[in-house]
Amino acid sequence: MGRRLVLLRHGETEYNATARMQGQLDTKLSERGVIQARQAARYLSGLNFVRVVCSDLQRAHDTAREVATLLDVPLITDERLRETHLGEWQGKTHAEIDAATPGARARWRHDVSWAPPGGETRLEVAARARAVVDDAMAEVEEWEDKSILCVAHGGTINALTGSLLGFATAEEFSRLSTVSNTCWAQLQARPQYDPRSPQPQSFTADNLDNAQWYLEGWNVGVTPGLTVCESTHP
Repeated sequence: MGRRLVLLRHGETEYNATARMQGQLDTKLSERGVIQARQAARYLSGLNFVRVVCSDLQRAHDTAREVATLLDVPLITDERLRETHLGEWQGKTHAEIDAATPGARARWRHDVSWAPPGGETRLEVAARARAVVDDAMAEVEEWEDKSILCVAHGGTINALTGSLLGFATAEEFSRLSTVSNTCWAQLQARPQYDPRSPQPQSFTADNLDNAQWYLEGWNVGVTPGLTVCESTHP
């Protein structure tokens, strides 16, 4: 008994391809990104999804639409799945940020409580994205033994996964590498083990708040004959 959650990163954008920080800037998929989205949709079609939820930023929404259309499942938009707001860094290249503030990007990647000037911390992103999953756990009864797909962004997926797995320190969060374009994290929630009821249990109103999340796969993504997950940029 369980509920599978797939966290898919959007397809490539020109900002990704040129090492430029997007954050919550509303960028579009590149031509390659559109192809990636369609490939991911075909691969994911066998996971028995009951719902697709996506960030309201165009690059995530367009990726999600490809999947939802192929699977013929409802598509819901939720701004809580937006990428990290990067404040003054948005629109700048990695080189520009590194030249202006050496070491700042490294600190941002390793300190979940630190934010770029005017931006969000990873902990803040984790809290708002986690609420999307918690709401679905309470509301989507048909999720049992099936899957929900969330289409979001690299930073959001990293923060949300850490939250679901119960990470509490910056060191734990930093062990998750960046999820590449149209690759995904795959998790499953099961009721916490109860020694008084050793048999496998289903979720009920009484145990939803104590779900135990397990990581089934990280940075997963395959197209026919090719591995599409590769180093990319936020």
